[in-house]
Amino acid sequence: MYKIAVIGDYDSIYGFAALGLDTFPVESPEKGREQFARLADGEYAVIYITEHLAAQLKNEIDKYKGELLPAIIQIPGISGNTGAGVEGVKKSVETAVGSDILFSNGG
Repeated sequence: MYKIAVIGDYDSIYGFAALGLDTFPVESPEKGREQFARLADGEYAVIYITEHLAAQLKNEIDKYKGELLPAIIQIPGISGNTGAGVEGVKKSVETAVGSDILFSNGG
C-alpha cells in the first residue's frame, strides 16, 4: 500500500503528523537530498515538499516529472509562500487539459 510523506524543515511540517502523514524533517539540503531519494524510490505515492527545500532539490525533483509516481507537490513553509507550488499545479493542469484555466480574456 502506498503512503504519503511530507519533507522539509521541522517547523513547517510537524503539523502534518497529526493528519497521519509520515513526516521527515531535514536540517540541510544535503540531508534533504538523501531523504528525498529514499522517499521517491520507496513506497510513497505522494511526497509533499516545502517550497524552500524543493528549490534546493530542483534537479532531483525534475528526474520524476515524467513519472506517474511519486506525485511531488510543493507546499509553503513557515518562511512564506513563494508561489512555486501553485505554479507547479497550474503547469500540471495546463498539460492535462491543454490550456491555461486561469487565463481570462476579460469577458
